[in-house]
Parts: sequence; structure tokens; C-alpha cells
Amino acid sequence: MIAIINGKIYNNIEGKFIENGTIIVDNGKIAEVGENLKAPQNAQVIDAAGEYVFPGFIDAHSHIGLYEEVVGEPGEDGNECTDPITPQLRAIDAINPADRAFDDAVKGGITAAFTGPGSANVIGGQSVVIKTYGKIVDNMIVRNPAGLKIAFGENPKRVYGEQKKMPSTRMASAALLREALISAQNYKTKREKSDPEKFVERDLKMEALCDVLDKKIPLRAHAHRADDIMTAIRIAKEFDVDIVIEHCTEGHLIADEFASFGIPAIVGPSLSSRSKIELENLTFETPGILSKKGIKVAIMTDHPVIPIQYLRICAAMAVREGMEEKDALAAITINPAEILGVSDRLGSIQKGKDADIVIWNGHPLEVKSKPSCVLVSGEIAYKES
Repeated sequence: MIAIINGKIYNNIEGKFIENGTIIVDNGKIAEVGENLKAPQNAQVIDAAGEYVFPGFIDAHSHIGLYEEVVGEPGEDGNECTDPITPQLRAIDAINPADRAFDDAVKGGITAAFTGPGSANVIGGQSVVIKTYGKIVDNMIVRNPAGLKIAFGENPKRVYGEQKKMPSTRMASAALLREALISAQNYKTKREKSDPEKFVERDLKMEALCDVLDKKIPLRAHAHRADDIMTAIRIAKEFDVDIVIEHCTEGHLIADEFASFGIPAIVGPSLSSRSKIELENLTFETPGILSKKGIKVAIMTDHPVIPIQYLRICAAMAVREGMEEKDALAAITINPAEILGVSDRLGSIQKGKDADIVIWNGHPLEVKSKPSCVLVSGEIAYKES
């Protein structure tokens, strides 16, 4: 049992602080939180006087563990560039918990992340939500699968155009996605109508797509340009499936129209150069513009594009460019938890949730601040010596 006392606890549900608050952690969960709480006699006490206590931050889109640092090509397992339609791939089978980025994440106050395949394929595979602290990936999983990666725009065109295969155009990317979803509809209908006592050959590609059709998981759509965003939404509406727009670089250009669909946006990586044509309108103004339109926004690093420990810097830059501070903090805590479907466990300091808690020596959106103590699932994962 752990008692964090005297801290300035951020209640991101209300956007307010609990002054001189106490958090009681028991069996990996938050047992109590509030003012005037007495630490149990058998508790390990952490005095957070003069410090800020926040829920662990969540990176809503990364490739941590799939693109390992230091090792180069041998640790690059995020893109299977041999087939544009690979829904059967599962991120859990390629995540290496020994990736040094996990240690950076913990020391940077990021206690959970969404990670999965890259954007080379039209359908890239199944992603997961994972804790950033642990030795065995199976024990780090929060939700698996958590989404099915699809991609629009330049990347699938480039990868397969160079191979003289479909897709080499945006039309082909959309067509291949439609064909796959229609095949899944046919597969689903056939299985539903078949005799349950007769053998029906399983198809892992179709089963993954059926999870999307059944709304068990959303499509996670890589889309930078405004027209690609709209193509993703058009197909999602056509098949009546859930979708999350990732990157959303030009979302601010169609903010009113985008807001009308009630679809969440995971924005970033904005702390980068305009390295290709579809990033021409890259700006840190995007998350603030979208959030002010009522869109649920999360901010991401796309690690390793931006090192995962700089997630809070991305949020701070969004504030500098017009985003409300409470919205920026929500964009790396409760909003990603809700978008990822794990808000029953993560995203805020509330009784019953996982004890993913970070004690900061200053406000986390100040660049000079750093964590003094990080708890993941109630275990001290890092403590400043």
C-alpha cells in the first residue's frame, strides 16, 4: 500500500487542482483520493509537498516496441511491405518490451501508449494499448486488439507504386479497402448462415475485419490531407463502422465539416518538419482549433518520429498556439483513454482506476519540469534518486 500525501493533485475531469491532496494506492488501484485523508499505518508514504500530481500521460498513437531504438533495421517490425491488405497482423507479436524507449516513456511521465503497425499498407494490422512498464508484453496489455490500422495518402502509394502493384493511386487505396470490407461482409454472412455443427474454414484476415464490422474495434485511419480525411470518413459511413482519424494534419482546414461527424482526432506528430507534400499545412494550431469546435482531440508523438518522452512538450506547444491548457492536458490523459476505450482504467486520478500516477517537480507543461516519481499499476516504476 502506498500513500501519496501533500500533493497538488490535478483533477482533469473538472480541470481543477486538489490542494494538499492525498492518494491511497492499494493492490495496483486508486483506493481513495481527496483532501484530509489519513495515510494508513502500514502504507509506504511518498511526500509530494510542493509538487504536482497528475494521472500518467497516454500517447494515443505510437509505434513503441515495434520500431526499436539503437538497433536499426533488425528492430523495425512495423510494416509488412509485401501485401497491402494485412488485417491479420497483430502488434502484440512484434512488441519488444526491452526497447529502450519504454524506459524513456516512464521517465517522461507516459505510463500507457497505443502502439501498432505503420502506414505502408492500406490495411496494416491490429494495434494494442499497452502499459510502458513491464518485462513481458502479455502482462503490459490494457486492450488487445484496440484498433485496425488503415492508411490513406502518400505512403501506400509510394510503397506499392514502387513495386508496380496496387495501390499506386488514392483511388486504388480506397478500392482495396472497400473490397476487403465487402469480402468480410460476405464471410460474416456465410458463417452466420452455416450449420454450426459443420466445419467452416477460418480466415484470419476476415475475422479481423469482422471485428470492425461488429464495432468491437474501430478503424484507425492514417490521414494527413483534408481529402484523405474525408475519404476515410466516407468509407466508414458507407460500412457503418467506427473510425478514429490519426494525424489529421489538415483537420483545421475542414474543422466545421469534421466536427459535424462526431469523430475523434489524434493529432500529430507536430514537432517535426514538413518532410513530405501532405505535411504542407502542418501546424501546432490544429489541436486547439479542433478542440474549440467540440471535437475530442488527443495529441500523439508517432514515436519514434518524435521521441515518446516529448509528448508533454507537444501539448505545451499546442497551448502556445492557442489550445486551452485544460484541453491540452485532457488531450494526453482522459481524451486518449476515452478514444482508446480504456477510460474505465486510465486517464484520470479516480477511485477504482489503475494507479498510474506521476509526481512532477513543476507543472508538466513547463519544459524545465520532470517527474520525481512514477507509479504504473501501483508499482514505483521510477523514482528520482
